Amino acid sequence: MKFVAFERAKQGTGASRRLRISGKTPGIVYGGEATPQLIEIDHNALWHALKKEAFHASVLEMDLGGTVSKVLLRDVQYHPFRQLVQHIDFQRVDARTRMTMKVPLHFKGEEESDAVKLEQNLVSHVTTELEVNCLPAELPEFIEVDLSGLKKNGTVTLKDIKLPRGVRWVSHGKANPVLASATPPAAEEVDPVVEGAEAAAAAPAAPAGKGGKAAPAKTAAKPAAKK
Repeated sequence: MKFVAFERAKQGTGASRRLRISGKTPGIVYGGEATPQLIEIDHNALWHALKKEAFHASVLEMDLGGTVSKVLLRDVQYHPFRQLVQHIDFQRVDARTRMTMKVPLHFKGEEESDAVKLEQNLVSHVTTELEVNCLPAELPEFIEVDLSGLKKNGTVTLKDIKLPRGVRWVSHGKANPVLASATPPAAEEVDPVVEGAEAAAAAPAAPAGKGGKAAPAKTAAKPAAKK
């Protein structure tokens, strides 16, 4: 995925504010053997690019002054309540150096699984992204997780899927994380108060007395007075 950036000469709070007013987003690109470079990007183009999953999880091509370099998105700062990107960071990529990146998981096949098709289980996506380590050329845009073999009350873990060639999972001490799980739907509970009210409404009405008025309901007999 490719985007265009421009060199930014001025820095500081005031300069960045004026840049945002003009429809640009201040940023920086760093890493590799080159010195950090201040950049600016058209805000509208950047806003639409950030809506795409690939912009967050793949090696990007940055055109800066006619020179194209490989970079990764490393940080985005949003305005707390406005649709505004306040600042953005990119890191240069060295083709010979392994890197660590979070990659989204794409789930498929849950509707064909026994857990859903036969048992009406509910499937939860417990983990939605994996942190992996690989060379830039081997970085996948996403990792596919097949749930078609999911059974009743079952789980799919990291060991159940095959990672792309050259891609290693960064464990952070976790042995085999659960990626998805199937659970039975919660049983519906009937409110006893509502159930009693429905029974009373369904009971036959007392026969009408003389004059077309309904006969009064019988009341319990009062106990005899003590002598």
